[in-house]
Amino acid sequence: MIVIIDYGMGNLHSVYKAFKRLNANVVASSFPDDIEKADRLVLPGVGHFKKGMKTLNKLGLIETLNKAVLKKKIPLLGICLGMELLTEFSEEGNSKGLAWIDAKTLKFDMKNGFKIPHMGWNSVKVSKKNPIFSGINPEEQFYFAHSYYVSTKDKSIISSTTKYGVEFVSSINKDNIYGTQFHPEKSHANGLMLLKNFVNL
Repeated sequence: MIVIIDYGMGNLHSVYKAFKRLNANVVASSFPDDIEKADRLVLPGVGHFKKGMKTLNKLGLIETLNKAVLKKKIPLLGICLGMELLTEFSEEGNSKGLAWIDAKTLKFDMKNGFKIPHMGWNSVKVSKKNPIFSGINPEEQFYFAHSYYVSTKDKSIISSTTKYGVEFVSSINKDNIYGTQFHPEKSHANGLMLLKNFVNL
C-alpha cells in the first residue's frame, strides 16, 4: 500500500490521481498507523516550508515518519516542498527541517534576471544511477513550480541537477529516501514512469 501523507499542503489530489492511473493501491492519510503499515510513502507539498513543518509537528507525524523512514526503512518520495522538508534547514521562515539529508533549502536570487517562482518545463540532467529514473532519458524535461531549491555539498545524494539561473539539485536519493524538486504528477509520461518506478522499487 502506498500512503500519501495528508498534512494539508497543496498537491495531494493530483498526486493521488497519478498513482491511481498506474492502478496502484494508494490512500491519502494522516494516521500514524497507516504510515507505519505502508509499503511506500509519499510526502507531497506546495506551500511554505515553516508551515509544513509546523503542521507535521501539530499532527504528531514527525516521530512517526522518523520511525517509518529511518528505522523501518520504508521507501519515501518527497515531491517539491516534500523534498525540501527532508533538508536540515530552509531560508523560507528560517525553519529547521526533518534533517534526513545533509542539505539546506535556499531562495533563488532574483538578481539573476530569471523570474521567480521558477514555473514550467525544464531539463533534468541525471548525474547518478537512481532506480526511479529507470527507462527515462537522462536529460528529459519535467514540470517545476518553486521559489526555493535544495543545495548540498554531499554529491553522493544528488541524482539530478537543473539549471535556472543557478544549477540546483532537482532530485536526490539516499538509501530508501528519494526526492524530486519537480512535480512528476504534472510531468505527463515521464512523470508517470518515474512514479511507476517508485512503486516497483
